[in-house]
Amino acid sequence: MFDRRTLLVGAGTMAVASRAAAAPPAGALDAAHFGVHGGAPDDQSERLQRAVAEAARRRLPLWLAPGLYRCGGLTLPTGAQLVGSRGATRLVLTHGPSLVVAAHAEAIALDGLVFEEGDVRPPERRDLLHFDAATNLRVSDCEFHHAGGNAVSLARCAGEIVRCRIEDAGDNAIFAIDSAGLVIAGNTIRGSGNGGIRVFQSDKRYDGTLVADNRIEETHARAGGSGENGNAINVFRAQNVIVRNNVIRAAAFSAIRGNAASNIQIIGNNCTALNEVAIYSEFDFEGAVIADNVIDEAGSGISIANFREGGRLAVVHGNLVRNLHSRIAGQDPESEGYGIGVEADTVVSGNVIENAETAGIAAGWGEYLRNVVVDGNVVRRSGIGVAVSVARGAGIAAITGNIFAELRRGAVIGMEYRKAVTGDLVLAGAERYPQLRIAGNQID
Repeated sequence: MFDRRTLLVGAGTMAVASRAAAAPPAGALDAAHFGVHGGAPDDQSERLQRAVAEAARRRLPLWLAPGLYRCGGLTLPTGAQLVGSRGATRLVLTHGPSLVVAAHAEAIALDGLVFEEGDVRPPERRDLLHFDAATNLRVSDCEFHHAGGNAVSLARCAGEIVRCRIEDAGDNAIFAIDSAGLVIAGNTIRGSGNGGIRVFQSDKRYDGTLVADNRIEETHARAGGSGENGNAINVFRAQNVIVRNNVIRAAAFSAIRGNAASNIQIIGNNCTALNEVAIYSEFDFEGAVIADNVIDEAGSGISIANFREGGRLAVVHGNLVRNLHSRIAGQDPESEGYGIGVEADTVVSGNVIENAETAGIAAGWGEYLRNVVVDGNVVRRSGIGVAVSVARGAGIAAITGNIFAELRRGAVIGMEYRKAVTGDLVLAGAERYPQLRIAGNQID
């Protein structure tokens, strides 16, 4: 039973705890000392800008207590560090092209802040946070809500975006161009208008970004197109990028799309409910490793494509791929429903493929087949086990040591583009195609 004394002591303790929770971290400047107060009805941009400049000059973090801060166009100089109370310190855009910008600055840090667009939409190509030539950048444990364009835009930057939550970005959650060595990790992204994470280069060049451990859901393609939008992760022209251990669900097109992205590694991702090819490495690339991914429900599983454009040199190993069928209204169903499709200088090994409507593995397309090995895979409950090109000009393929079970059309079928032109070559007729080696396969 509580008496009056106990209740008073308890109330006092709670008040002290509340004040302590809102106190600035040790060594930080309190923005309130500069006249910046959460919940004030007026725009606080000028006062907040002065506080940011002074804290950066002294190389100290600037603390923003819980509350709503109306502002816009804040410029972060070298050394600027803004720290808030996670989930409770809200910056809402009132004016300017972006809420926060930084150009040619170093050692910038944003931590524990919530960024919101409010009723003001930034102009095209400017975003809630816009960084240009910022190095040693860190954005951590922040939230972004309802950006009209990109939530975070980085041009020619280096640094990290980690453990952030980004919801309902009108364009992309995170867009990086001509940057290098970024770490984009541990973020939760939901409801992006056109893309989750985009890592782009203007020309083919080294990038080295790590995209890891993110959760990305419900990526739309509001700007339309045939694949340039609607991808949870899109790497374009950026070389030596690693995309690993992301959990991706429900994208209008692909979970991960590498376009002209040489030396890309796509490893250990979990991809579900994709409307087109789940994982792509396409067009003018050299070098791709796609390994240990789980794909469940997509138009097709993995595509290593466009040898005609120079796309070549890949390893596809240890993936679990299942439930592949046409998902886009009006799409030709014969162009979908493949587990794994490859064309040139590629090894496909140790994969398990189930319920691929058209074929478990497609080796080559017309004359675009060169030096492909399909070995040690399991394909079951599918249309064709391996659909291999025997069109005029098609090159060498070895199809060995695979297990095929419960196939509707045959284990290994020779194709001229989309047309099947042979019976099951595991059973008979393989000698007609000296460029093919078909051996050691088992049919259940």
